[in-house]
Amino acid sequence: MARILVVEDEDNIAIALEFLLAREGHAHSRLSEGRAALAAIRDERPDLVLLDVMLPDISGYEIVELLRADPGLSGVRILLMTARGSVVEKRRGLALGADGFIAKPFELSELRAEMTRLLG
Repeated sequence: MARILVVEDEDNIAIALEFLLAREGHAHSRLSEGRAALAAIRDERPDLVLLDVMLPDISGYEIVELLRADPGLSGVRILLMTARGSVVEKRRGLALGADGFIAKPFELSELRAEMTRLLG
């Protein structure tokens, strides 16, 4: 069973993600702010982080940069989620070290496929 951290400040999206994760049998928790997420990732070392790009305090891109600068966290997989799903945004996220990128709104089947690939 994978441990998944959802970092999403929009309740409706987070609730849908938590429902999916529970249905799939994953252990999961949710945070809505980037700084709290960074601390949790360092403490808990989740297998996968579903990370919103647009957060109230620091961006998902900044979080990816900080995590990838820490060799001890290289095993944590990061799936960026953003409503601005342009090619430029995707390239930026992957260049910074994200393992995957999904544009909102996404189909649950698309999210499930990405999670399966990353947790493979």
